[in-house]
Amino acid sequence: MNFETIVTEESGYQVIILKDISSGCEAEIYTFGGLLNAFIIPGNQGGKNVIHAFESVNDAITNITNGFKSTKLSPFVCRMFKGHYTFGANDYTIKKHFLGAHAIHGLIYDAPFQIKAKDATNDHASVTLEFLYEGTDAGYPFPYKISIQWTLEPGNKLGVTTTISHNNPHTIPMADGWHPYFSLGGKVDEWTLQFDSDTQLEYDADLLPTGKKFSDTRFSNGCSLAGIELDNSFALSVNAVQPRCVLQNELFKLTIEPGKNYPILQIYIPPHRTSIAIENLSGAPDNFNNGMGLLLLQPGEEKTFSTSYSVEAF
Repeated sequence: MNFETIVTEESGYQVIILKDISSGCEAEIYTFGGLLNAFIIPGNQGGKNVIHAFESVNDAITNITNGFKSTKLSPFVCRMFKGHYTFGANDYTIKKHFLGAHAIHGLIYDAPFQIKAKDATNDHASVTLEFLYEGTDAGYPFPYKISIQWTLEPGNKLGVTTTISHNNPHTIPMADGWHPYFSLGGKVDEWTLQFDSDTQLEYDADLLPTGKKFSDTRFSNGCSLAGIELDNSFALSVNAVQPRCVLQNELFKLTIEPGKNYPILQIYIPPHRTSIAIENLSGAPDNFNNGMGLLLLQPGEEKTFSTSYSVEAF
């Protein structure tokens, strides 16, 4: 077979390697958080991991809330105002992680996922992970099941599909996303960024959407990131047949292709400027309060969210 799926144990969790034997391309996934820790692209000077990675599973366990590298964002994305929202006739306040005054990045970024299926054939390697959230946070007392399938294909292409369902007797609020940091080598100031959007969501001083939008065409045709600071959300073009985000330097070209259920792109450049977070989101930050893209998931309904990452080495 041209592909293989390898599973090992580390610090009480499983580490999965999806490998394209013919090219040497690899993806490394942890059952801790279901996160992608490496996407290694073969090249003339050895492999390059384009993910800003943890050193180990234990490093991830210890430092996951320091930047939330590669985390799954669920059941809410980015910031929630003071961790508080009203749903139906009830008020809820999230108890899990806060950054300053606001809850941040969901509840399952450190969840112990289980391997439910794995596969390797001549044209792909895949693994399916599953976690049942049991409603343990008083601010989100709604159990739901989340399944994540990672699939490595020829051409240095890695796809990820998230499926969410629940059996509560009533509708539940939901949002979904990913928080990967990408690193192409060197500083972001030496990279260019292009994505299919000309609209930015207006933020207040706490990085929460105001509900307004404004024109921002800087990235529609691509531009250098030299000197640019970003911690912003953009609405992807509804006219694009397949919206794309392209990050590039002289060595690598990363292309992200989100599905229609990820209409928001959140971009964050950390102070060290050696990586960039490019986050596919199902709705705007704080949408449990502002309603911008908030999903209302019916009992027994399944909702699927997909995106893919592909890298070309020069």
